[in-house]
Amino acid sequence: MAAAAAAAPTRAEVLSLFRSLLRTARQFSDYNIREYTRRRAADAFRENRALADAPAAAAAFANGKKQLEVAKRQAVVYSLYAPKAKSVMEIKLQ
Repeated sequence: MAAAAAAAPTRAEVLSLFRSLLRTARQFSDYNIREYTRRRAADAFRENRALADAPAAAAAFANGKKQLEVAKRQAVVYSLYAPKAKSVMEIKLQ
């Protein structure tokens, strides 16, 4: 069990996690939270890009999966209390 936990995730698994985080970020109706979530995901993946050892990569991947679950729960909560008015950043000029 310990050997499986220390195995580094594959490139496909990492990309899948990244895409899932971006998809979850799109579910937020509030512009600021949506952009923060997207930016935070990209920054975290950029930070951990150079991880070479398997245990550190596995730990970062596990942390990313936990963050994905948190983001999914928060997206549901925010959808229940979504603001009625759009942000200034979302209003399109005509």
